[in-house]
Amino acid sequence: MTRGILVVGNTGPLSLAIAMEAAKRVQELAVAWFPPRQVEPPFLPLEWNPSSPISAKSLVLGAQNRLEKIDEAILVCAPPALRKDLAQVSPQELDSLMDDHIKGWWYLARELVSALRSRKAGTLALVLSEAPAQGNKDDPEDLMGPVIGSAFRSLAQGLLASSYADPFRTLAFSTTDVGDDGAYAAFVYKIIDEDNKRNSGKWHKYGKVGLFGR
Repeated sequence: MTRGILVVGNTGPLSLAIAMEAAKRVQELAVAWFPPRQVEPPFLPLEWNPSSPISAKSLVLGAQNRLEKIDEAILVCAPPALRKDLAQVSPQELDSLMDDHIKGWWYLARELVSALRSRKAGTLALVLSEAPAQGNKDDPEDLMGPVIGSAFRSLAQGLLASSYADPFRTLAFSTTDVGDDGAYAAFVYKIIDEDNKRNSGKWHKYGKVGLFGR
């Protein structure tokens, strides 16, 4: 039976690497990127406005309609950098970053947990890159990337801690490696494919030292 896979993430190499790895297992899968980008088969594009809780519900319903069921929902967070003097950052820019990269994950996770509990099966995977954002030596310090990463990690930690009573698997992944997206994606799917209940509720850390360590 075909697996229903949904991959959601901010547009970038890690989200694409996860989606490409997932595509090795199915003929088509649903993806939602922000900001939106054009995609081609085997990807089925879905719209998502992270700042809207209504959009989160619509995204999950849309994935269920396109895929018939959600077996795996993979949330991919590669935090963007904000290298500016704080005085030069507009309130609108801060609001947008908070809405899209922090609140949006909470809205979406809420809908996915509800859907997977109703189905009493499936996998929710939260994939985080904690690799330092690249910049020039004279650039200001990154004001936002670490904040977004910490918020996503806190969300994942809370979901892991409460997952013991859930009828579906909750997995979390992290890496601090730079430029190793393909190998990280393969590691993520190695754990997902194992379908081992003992992996649920745990962090799985990827690194070049001990590639398959957990």
